[in-house]
Amino acid sequence: MRQVMPRAAKLLVPAIGKPGARRFAATSLVTMLVALLLSPALAAEPITLKFSFFTSDRSNIYQCQIKPFVDAVNTEGKGLIHVKVYFSGVISRVQLQQPQLVLEGIADLANVAPGYSPQLFPDTSVLELPGLFRDPREASFVFTRLVEAGALEGYKDFFVVGAFVTAGESIHSRKPIASLADLKGQTIRVNNEIEAATLRLLGAVPLLLPLNQAMDAMNRGELDGVTIPPSMLFEFGYGRLTSNHYLLQLGGAPVTLLMNRKRLMALPPRAQEIVRKYSGAWIAERASACLAAKDREVTARLKADPRRKVVEPSTADQATARKVFSSVVKDWAAESPHHGELLALVQAELSKLRSKGAAK
Repeated sequence: MRQVMPRAAKLLVPAIGKPGARRFAATSLVTMLVALLLSPALAAEPITLKFSFFTSDRSNIYQCQIKPFVDAVNTEGKGLIHVKVYFSGVISRVQLQQPQLVLEGIADLANVAPGYSPQLFPDTSVLELPGLFRDPREASFVFTRLVEAGALEGYKDFFVVGAFVTAGESIHSRKPIASLADLKGQTIRVNNEIEAATLRLLGAVPLLLPLNQAMDAMNRGELDGVTIPPSMLFEFGYGRLTSNHYLLQLGGAPVTLLMNRKRLMALPPRAQEIVRKYSGAWIAERASACLAAKDREVTARLKADPRRKVVEPSTADQATARKVFSSVVKDWAAESPHHGELLALVQAELSKLRSKGAAK
C-alpha cells in the first residue's frame, strides 16, 4: 500500500542527503513531531459528565441549586472536566427514575427528590419533619452534615454533590383558605408521606405526586391545591390555577444532587478534587441563600396582587399547627429506635449550628 508522507517531512528528505544537513534535519523533524503532538488539535477532549434535569434552565431550582456548581466546575476544570446539563427531561422527565439513571450510568449526575423514593432513601424523612428548622439554610446544613457523616441510609452508591431542604411548604389552592378549618375536605398535592400525615391531621385529603405531574391532576379537577415553596409556584404553572395562598410553613422538601460514586472515583484525582470542592457546604450555602431570596420575592408579589388572597395563619391556628407538628414528630420518632436516633442526631447538629451562630 502506498504511504502518504506529510508535506513537512518531504521537504526535509532531500536535505538529509546533503553534507552537513543530516543533524539539522533530524532535529527539525523531531521538533515538528513534538509540536504536532502537543498542539490543541490533538489534545485530549475534557471528560464530560452528563447531568439529567427534568425541567428548564430558567427554573429557580436550576438557577439556585445546580448552576453555581456547574459553572464553578466547568470554569476551574476547563480542558479537564465539563458538566453538560440535559434540560427539560431529555434523558428522562420522570422524577422517580432519576436515582436509577445515575446508578445505571445513563446519567452521571441528577437532581433527585428523596421524598418520592422513600424505599431508596428512608432516613431522609427526618429532614421532612415539620417545625424542626427555622429556615432552609440550617435545614440544608444539617442535611449536608448527616450525609457527610454517613448517617443516612441509601446514599452509599452515590456521591452527594448537594443536599438541600426547601423552605417550609405553603398551601396554594383554588378554594378560599382563611383558616385551618377551611382545609377540611380539600384535596392537596403533597411532597412526601410525612407532609401527607400532617395535612391529614389538619383535615385535608393529601395526594402524593411529583411536582411536575401534579399540574395534570389540577387541570383534570382532581386537586384543589398544592403544597409548594413560593419560589416554585409560578415556574411550574400553579400560580395560574391558584389564587388563595395560606402561608402555614409545613415541613420542607429535601432535594439532592447525586453523582454515581464509581464514576467520581474513576475520574483523575484533579477532577475529583474540583467536584468535591464545589459540593457539600459550598453549594448548600449558595443554594439556600438564593432560594430564600426567591421565596421572599414571590411572596411579596403575591401580597401585592389584589386578585389574590394571601393569609398568614392566626395566632390560634399557629398554636394548633404546632401541636399537630409536634404530634407528627413524636409519632415518627416512636416508629423505631433508629428513628429516635436520627431525630437526636438532627437536634444535636441544630444545637451546634445555632450555638455557632450565636457566638458570631
